[in-house]
Amino acid sequence: MADHAIFDIDGLTKIYRTGAVEVRALDNVGLQLHSGEFVVLLGPSGSGKSTFLNVLGGLDHPTSGSCKFKNQDLSVMSEIDLTLYRREHVGFVFQFYNLIPSLTARENVSLITEISSHPMTPEKALGLVGLSERLDHFPAQLSGGEQQRVAIARAIAKQPEVLLCDEPTGALDSKTGVLVLETLSAVNKELGTTTIVITHNAAIRLMAHRVVYFADGKIARLEKNETRLDPAEVTW
Repeated sequence: MADHAIFDIDGLTKIYRTGAVEVRALDNVGLQLHSGEFVVLLGPSGSGKSTFLNVLGGLDHPTSGSCKFKNQDLSVMSEIDLTLYRREHVGFVFQFYNLIPSLTARENVSLITEISSHPMTPEKALGLVGLSERLDHFPAQLSGGEQQRVAIARAIAKQPEVLLCDEPTGALDSKTGVLVLETLSAVNKELGTTTIVITHNAAIRLMAHRVVYFADGKIARLEKNETRLDPAEVTW
């Protein structure tokens, strides 16, 4: 893990308004995230985790404060520039796989590689997640864990500097979830991709470099792991 900050976040605030009702989803959040770091975000529903991830991914603008990616302030970027940022620098993995049913695993990954400036091949990406033997299978022919690994392959095929994961094991049983976590850990170690994972499973914190606890739109505390566990050692 490199020491330099890939994200420098200061005073980050996001307010949603519906009529007279104001919801402060993020409240003056400040944090640095480092290149190659594996970070887990924990906290109850509504604590600000997903809003924070959306700002990092250029999917949402903050109300105030700054979120700098390598000294580029995402909070003042235009929608066109944010689209380019997402295309070139960020991979997304969500709880639901969002694969196209009529395309094979290889073809689902190719959707990303065809619009990226320096992609790896779909075959290499699927090989990294342990699916070299499933290249030409359709989503319906794959298990839930395999489909999620295709989604991870699709996310990393562009060789992003940042991988943002929102409940990537939420729809999986514990055994399958471990396989997905092993995949994310391997991507982080082998490619040096800064990996940020939202989860409700507190045990996953043991495999992170750092854990960020959210509560009421604020960072409640930070926790650093001196010794990371292998995903297979995580007790669900």
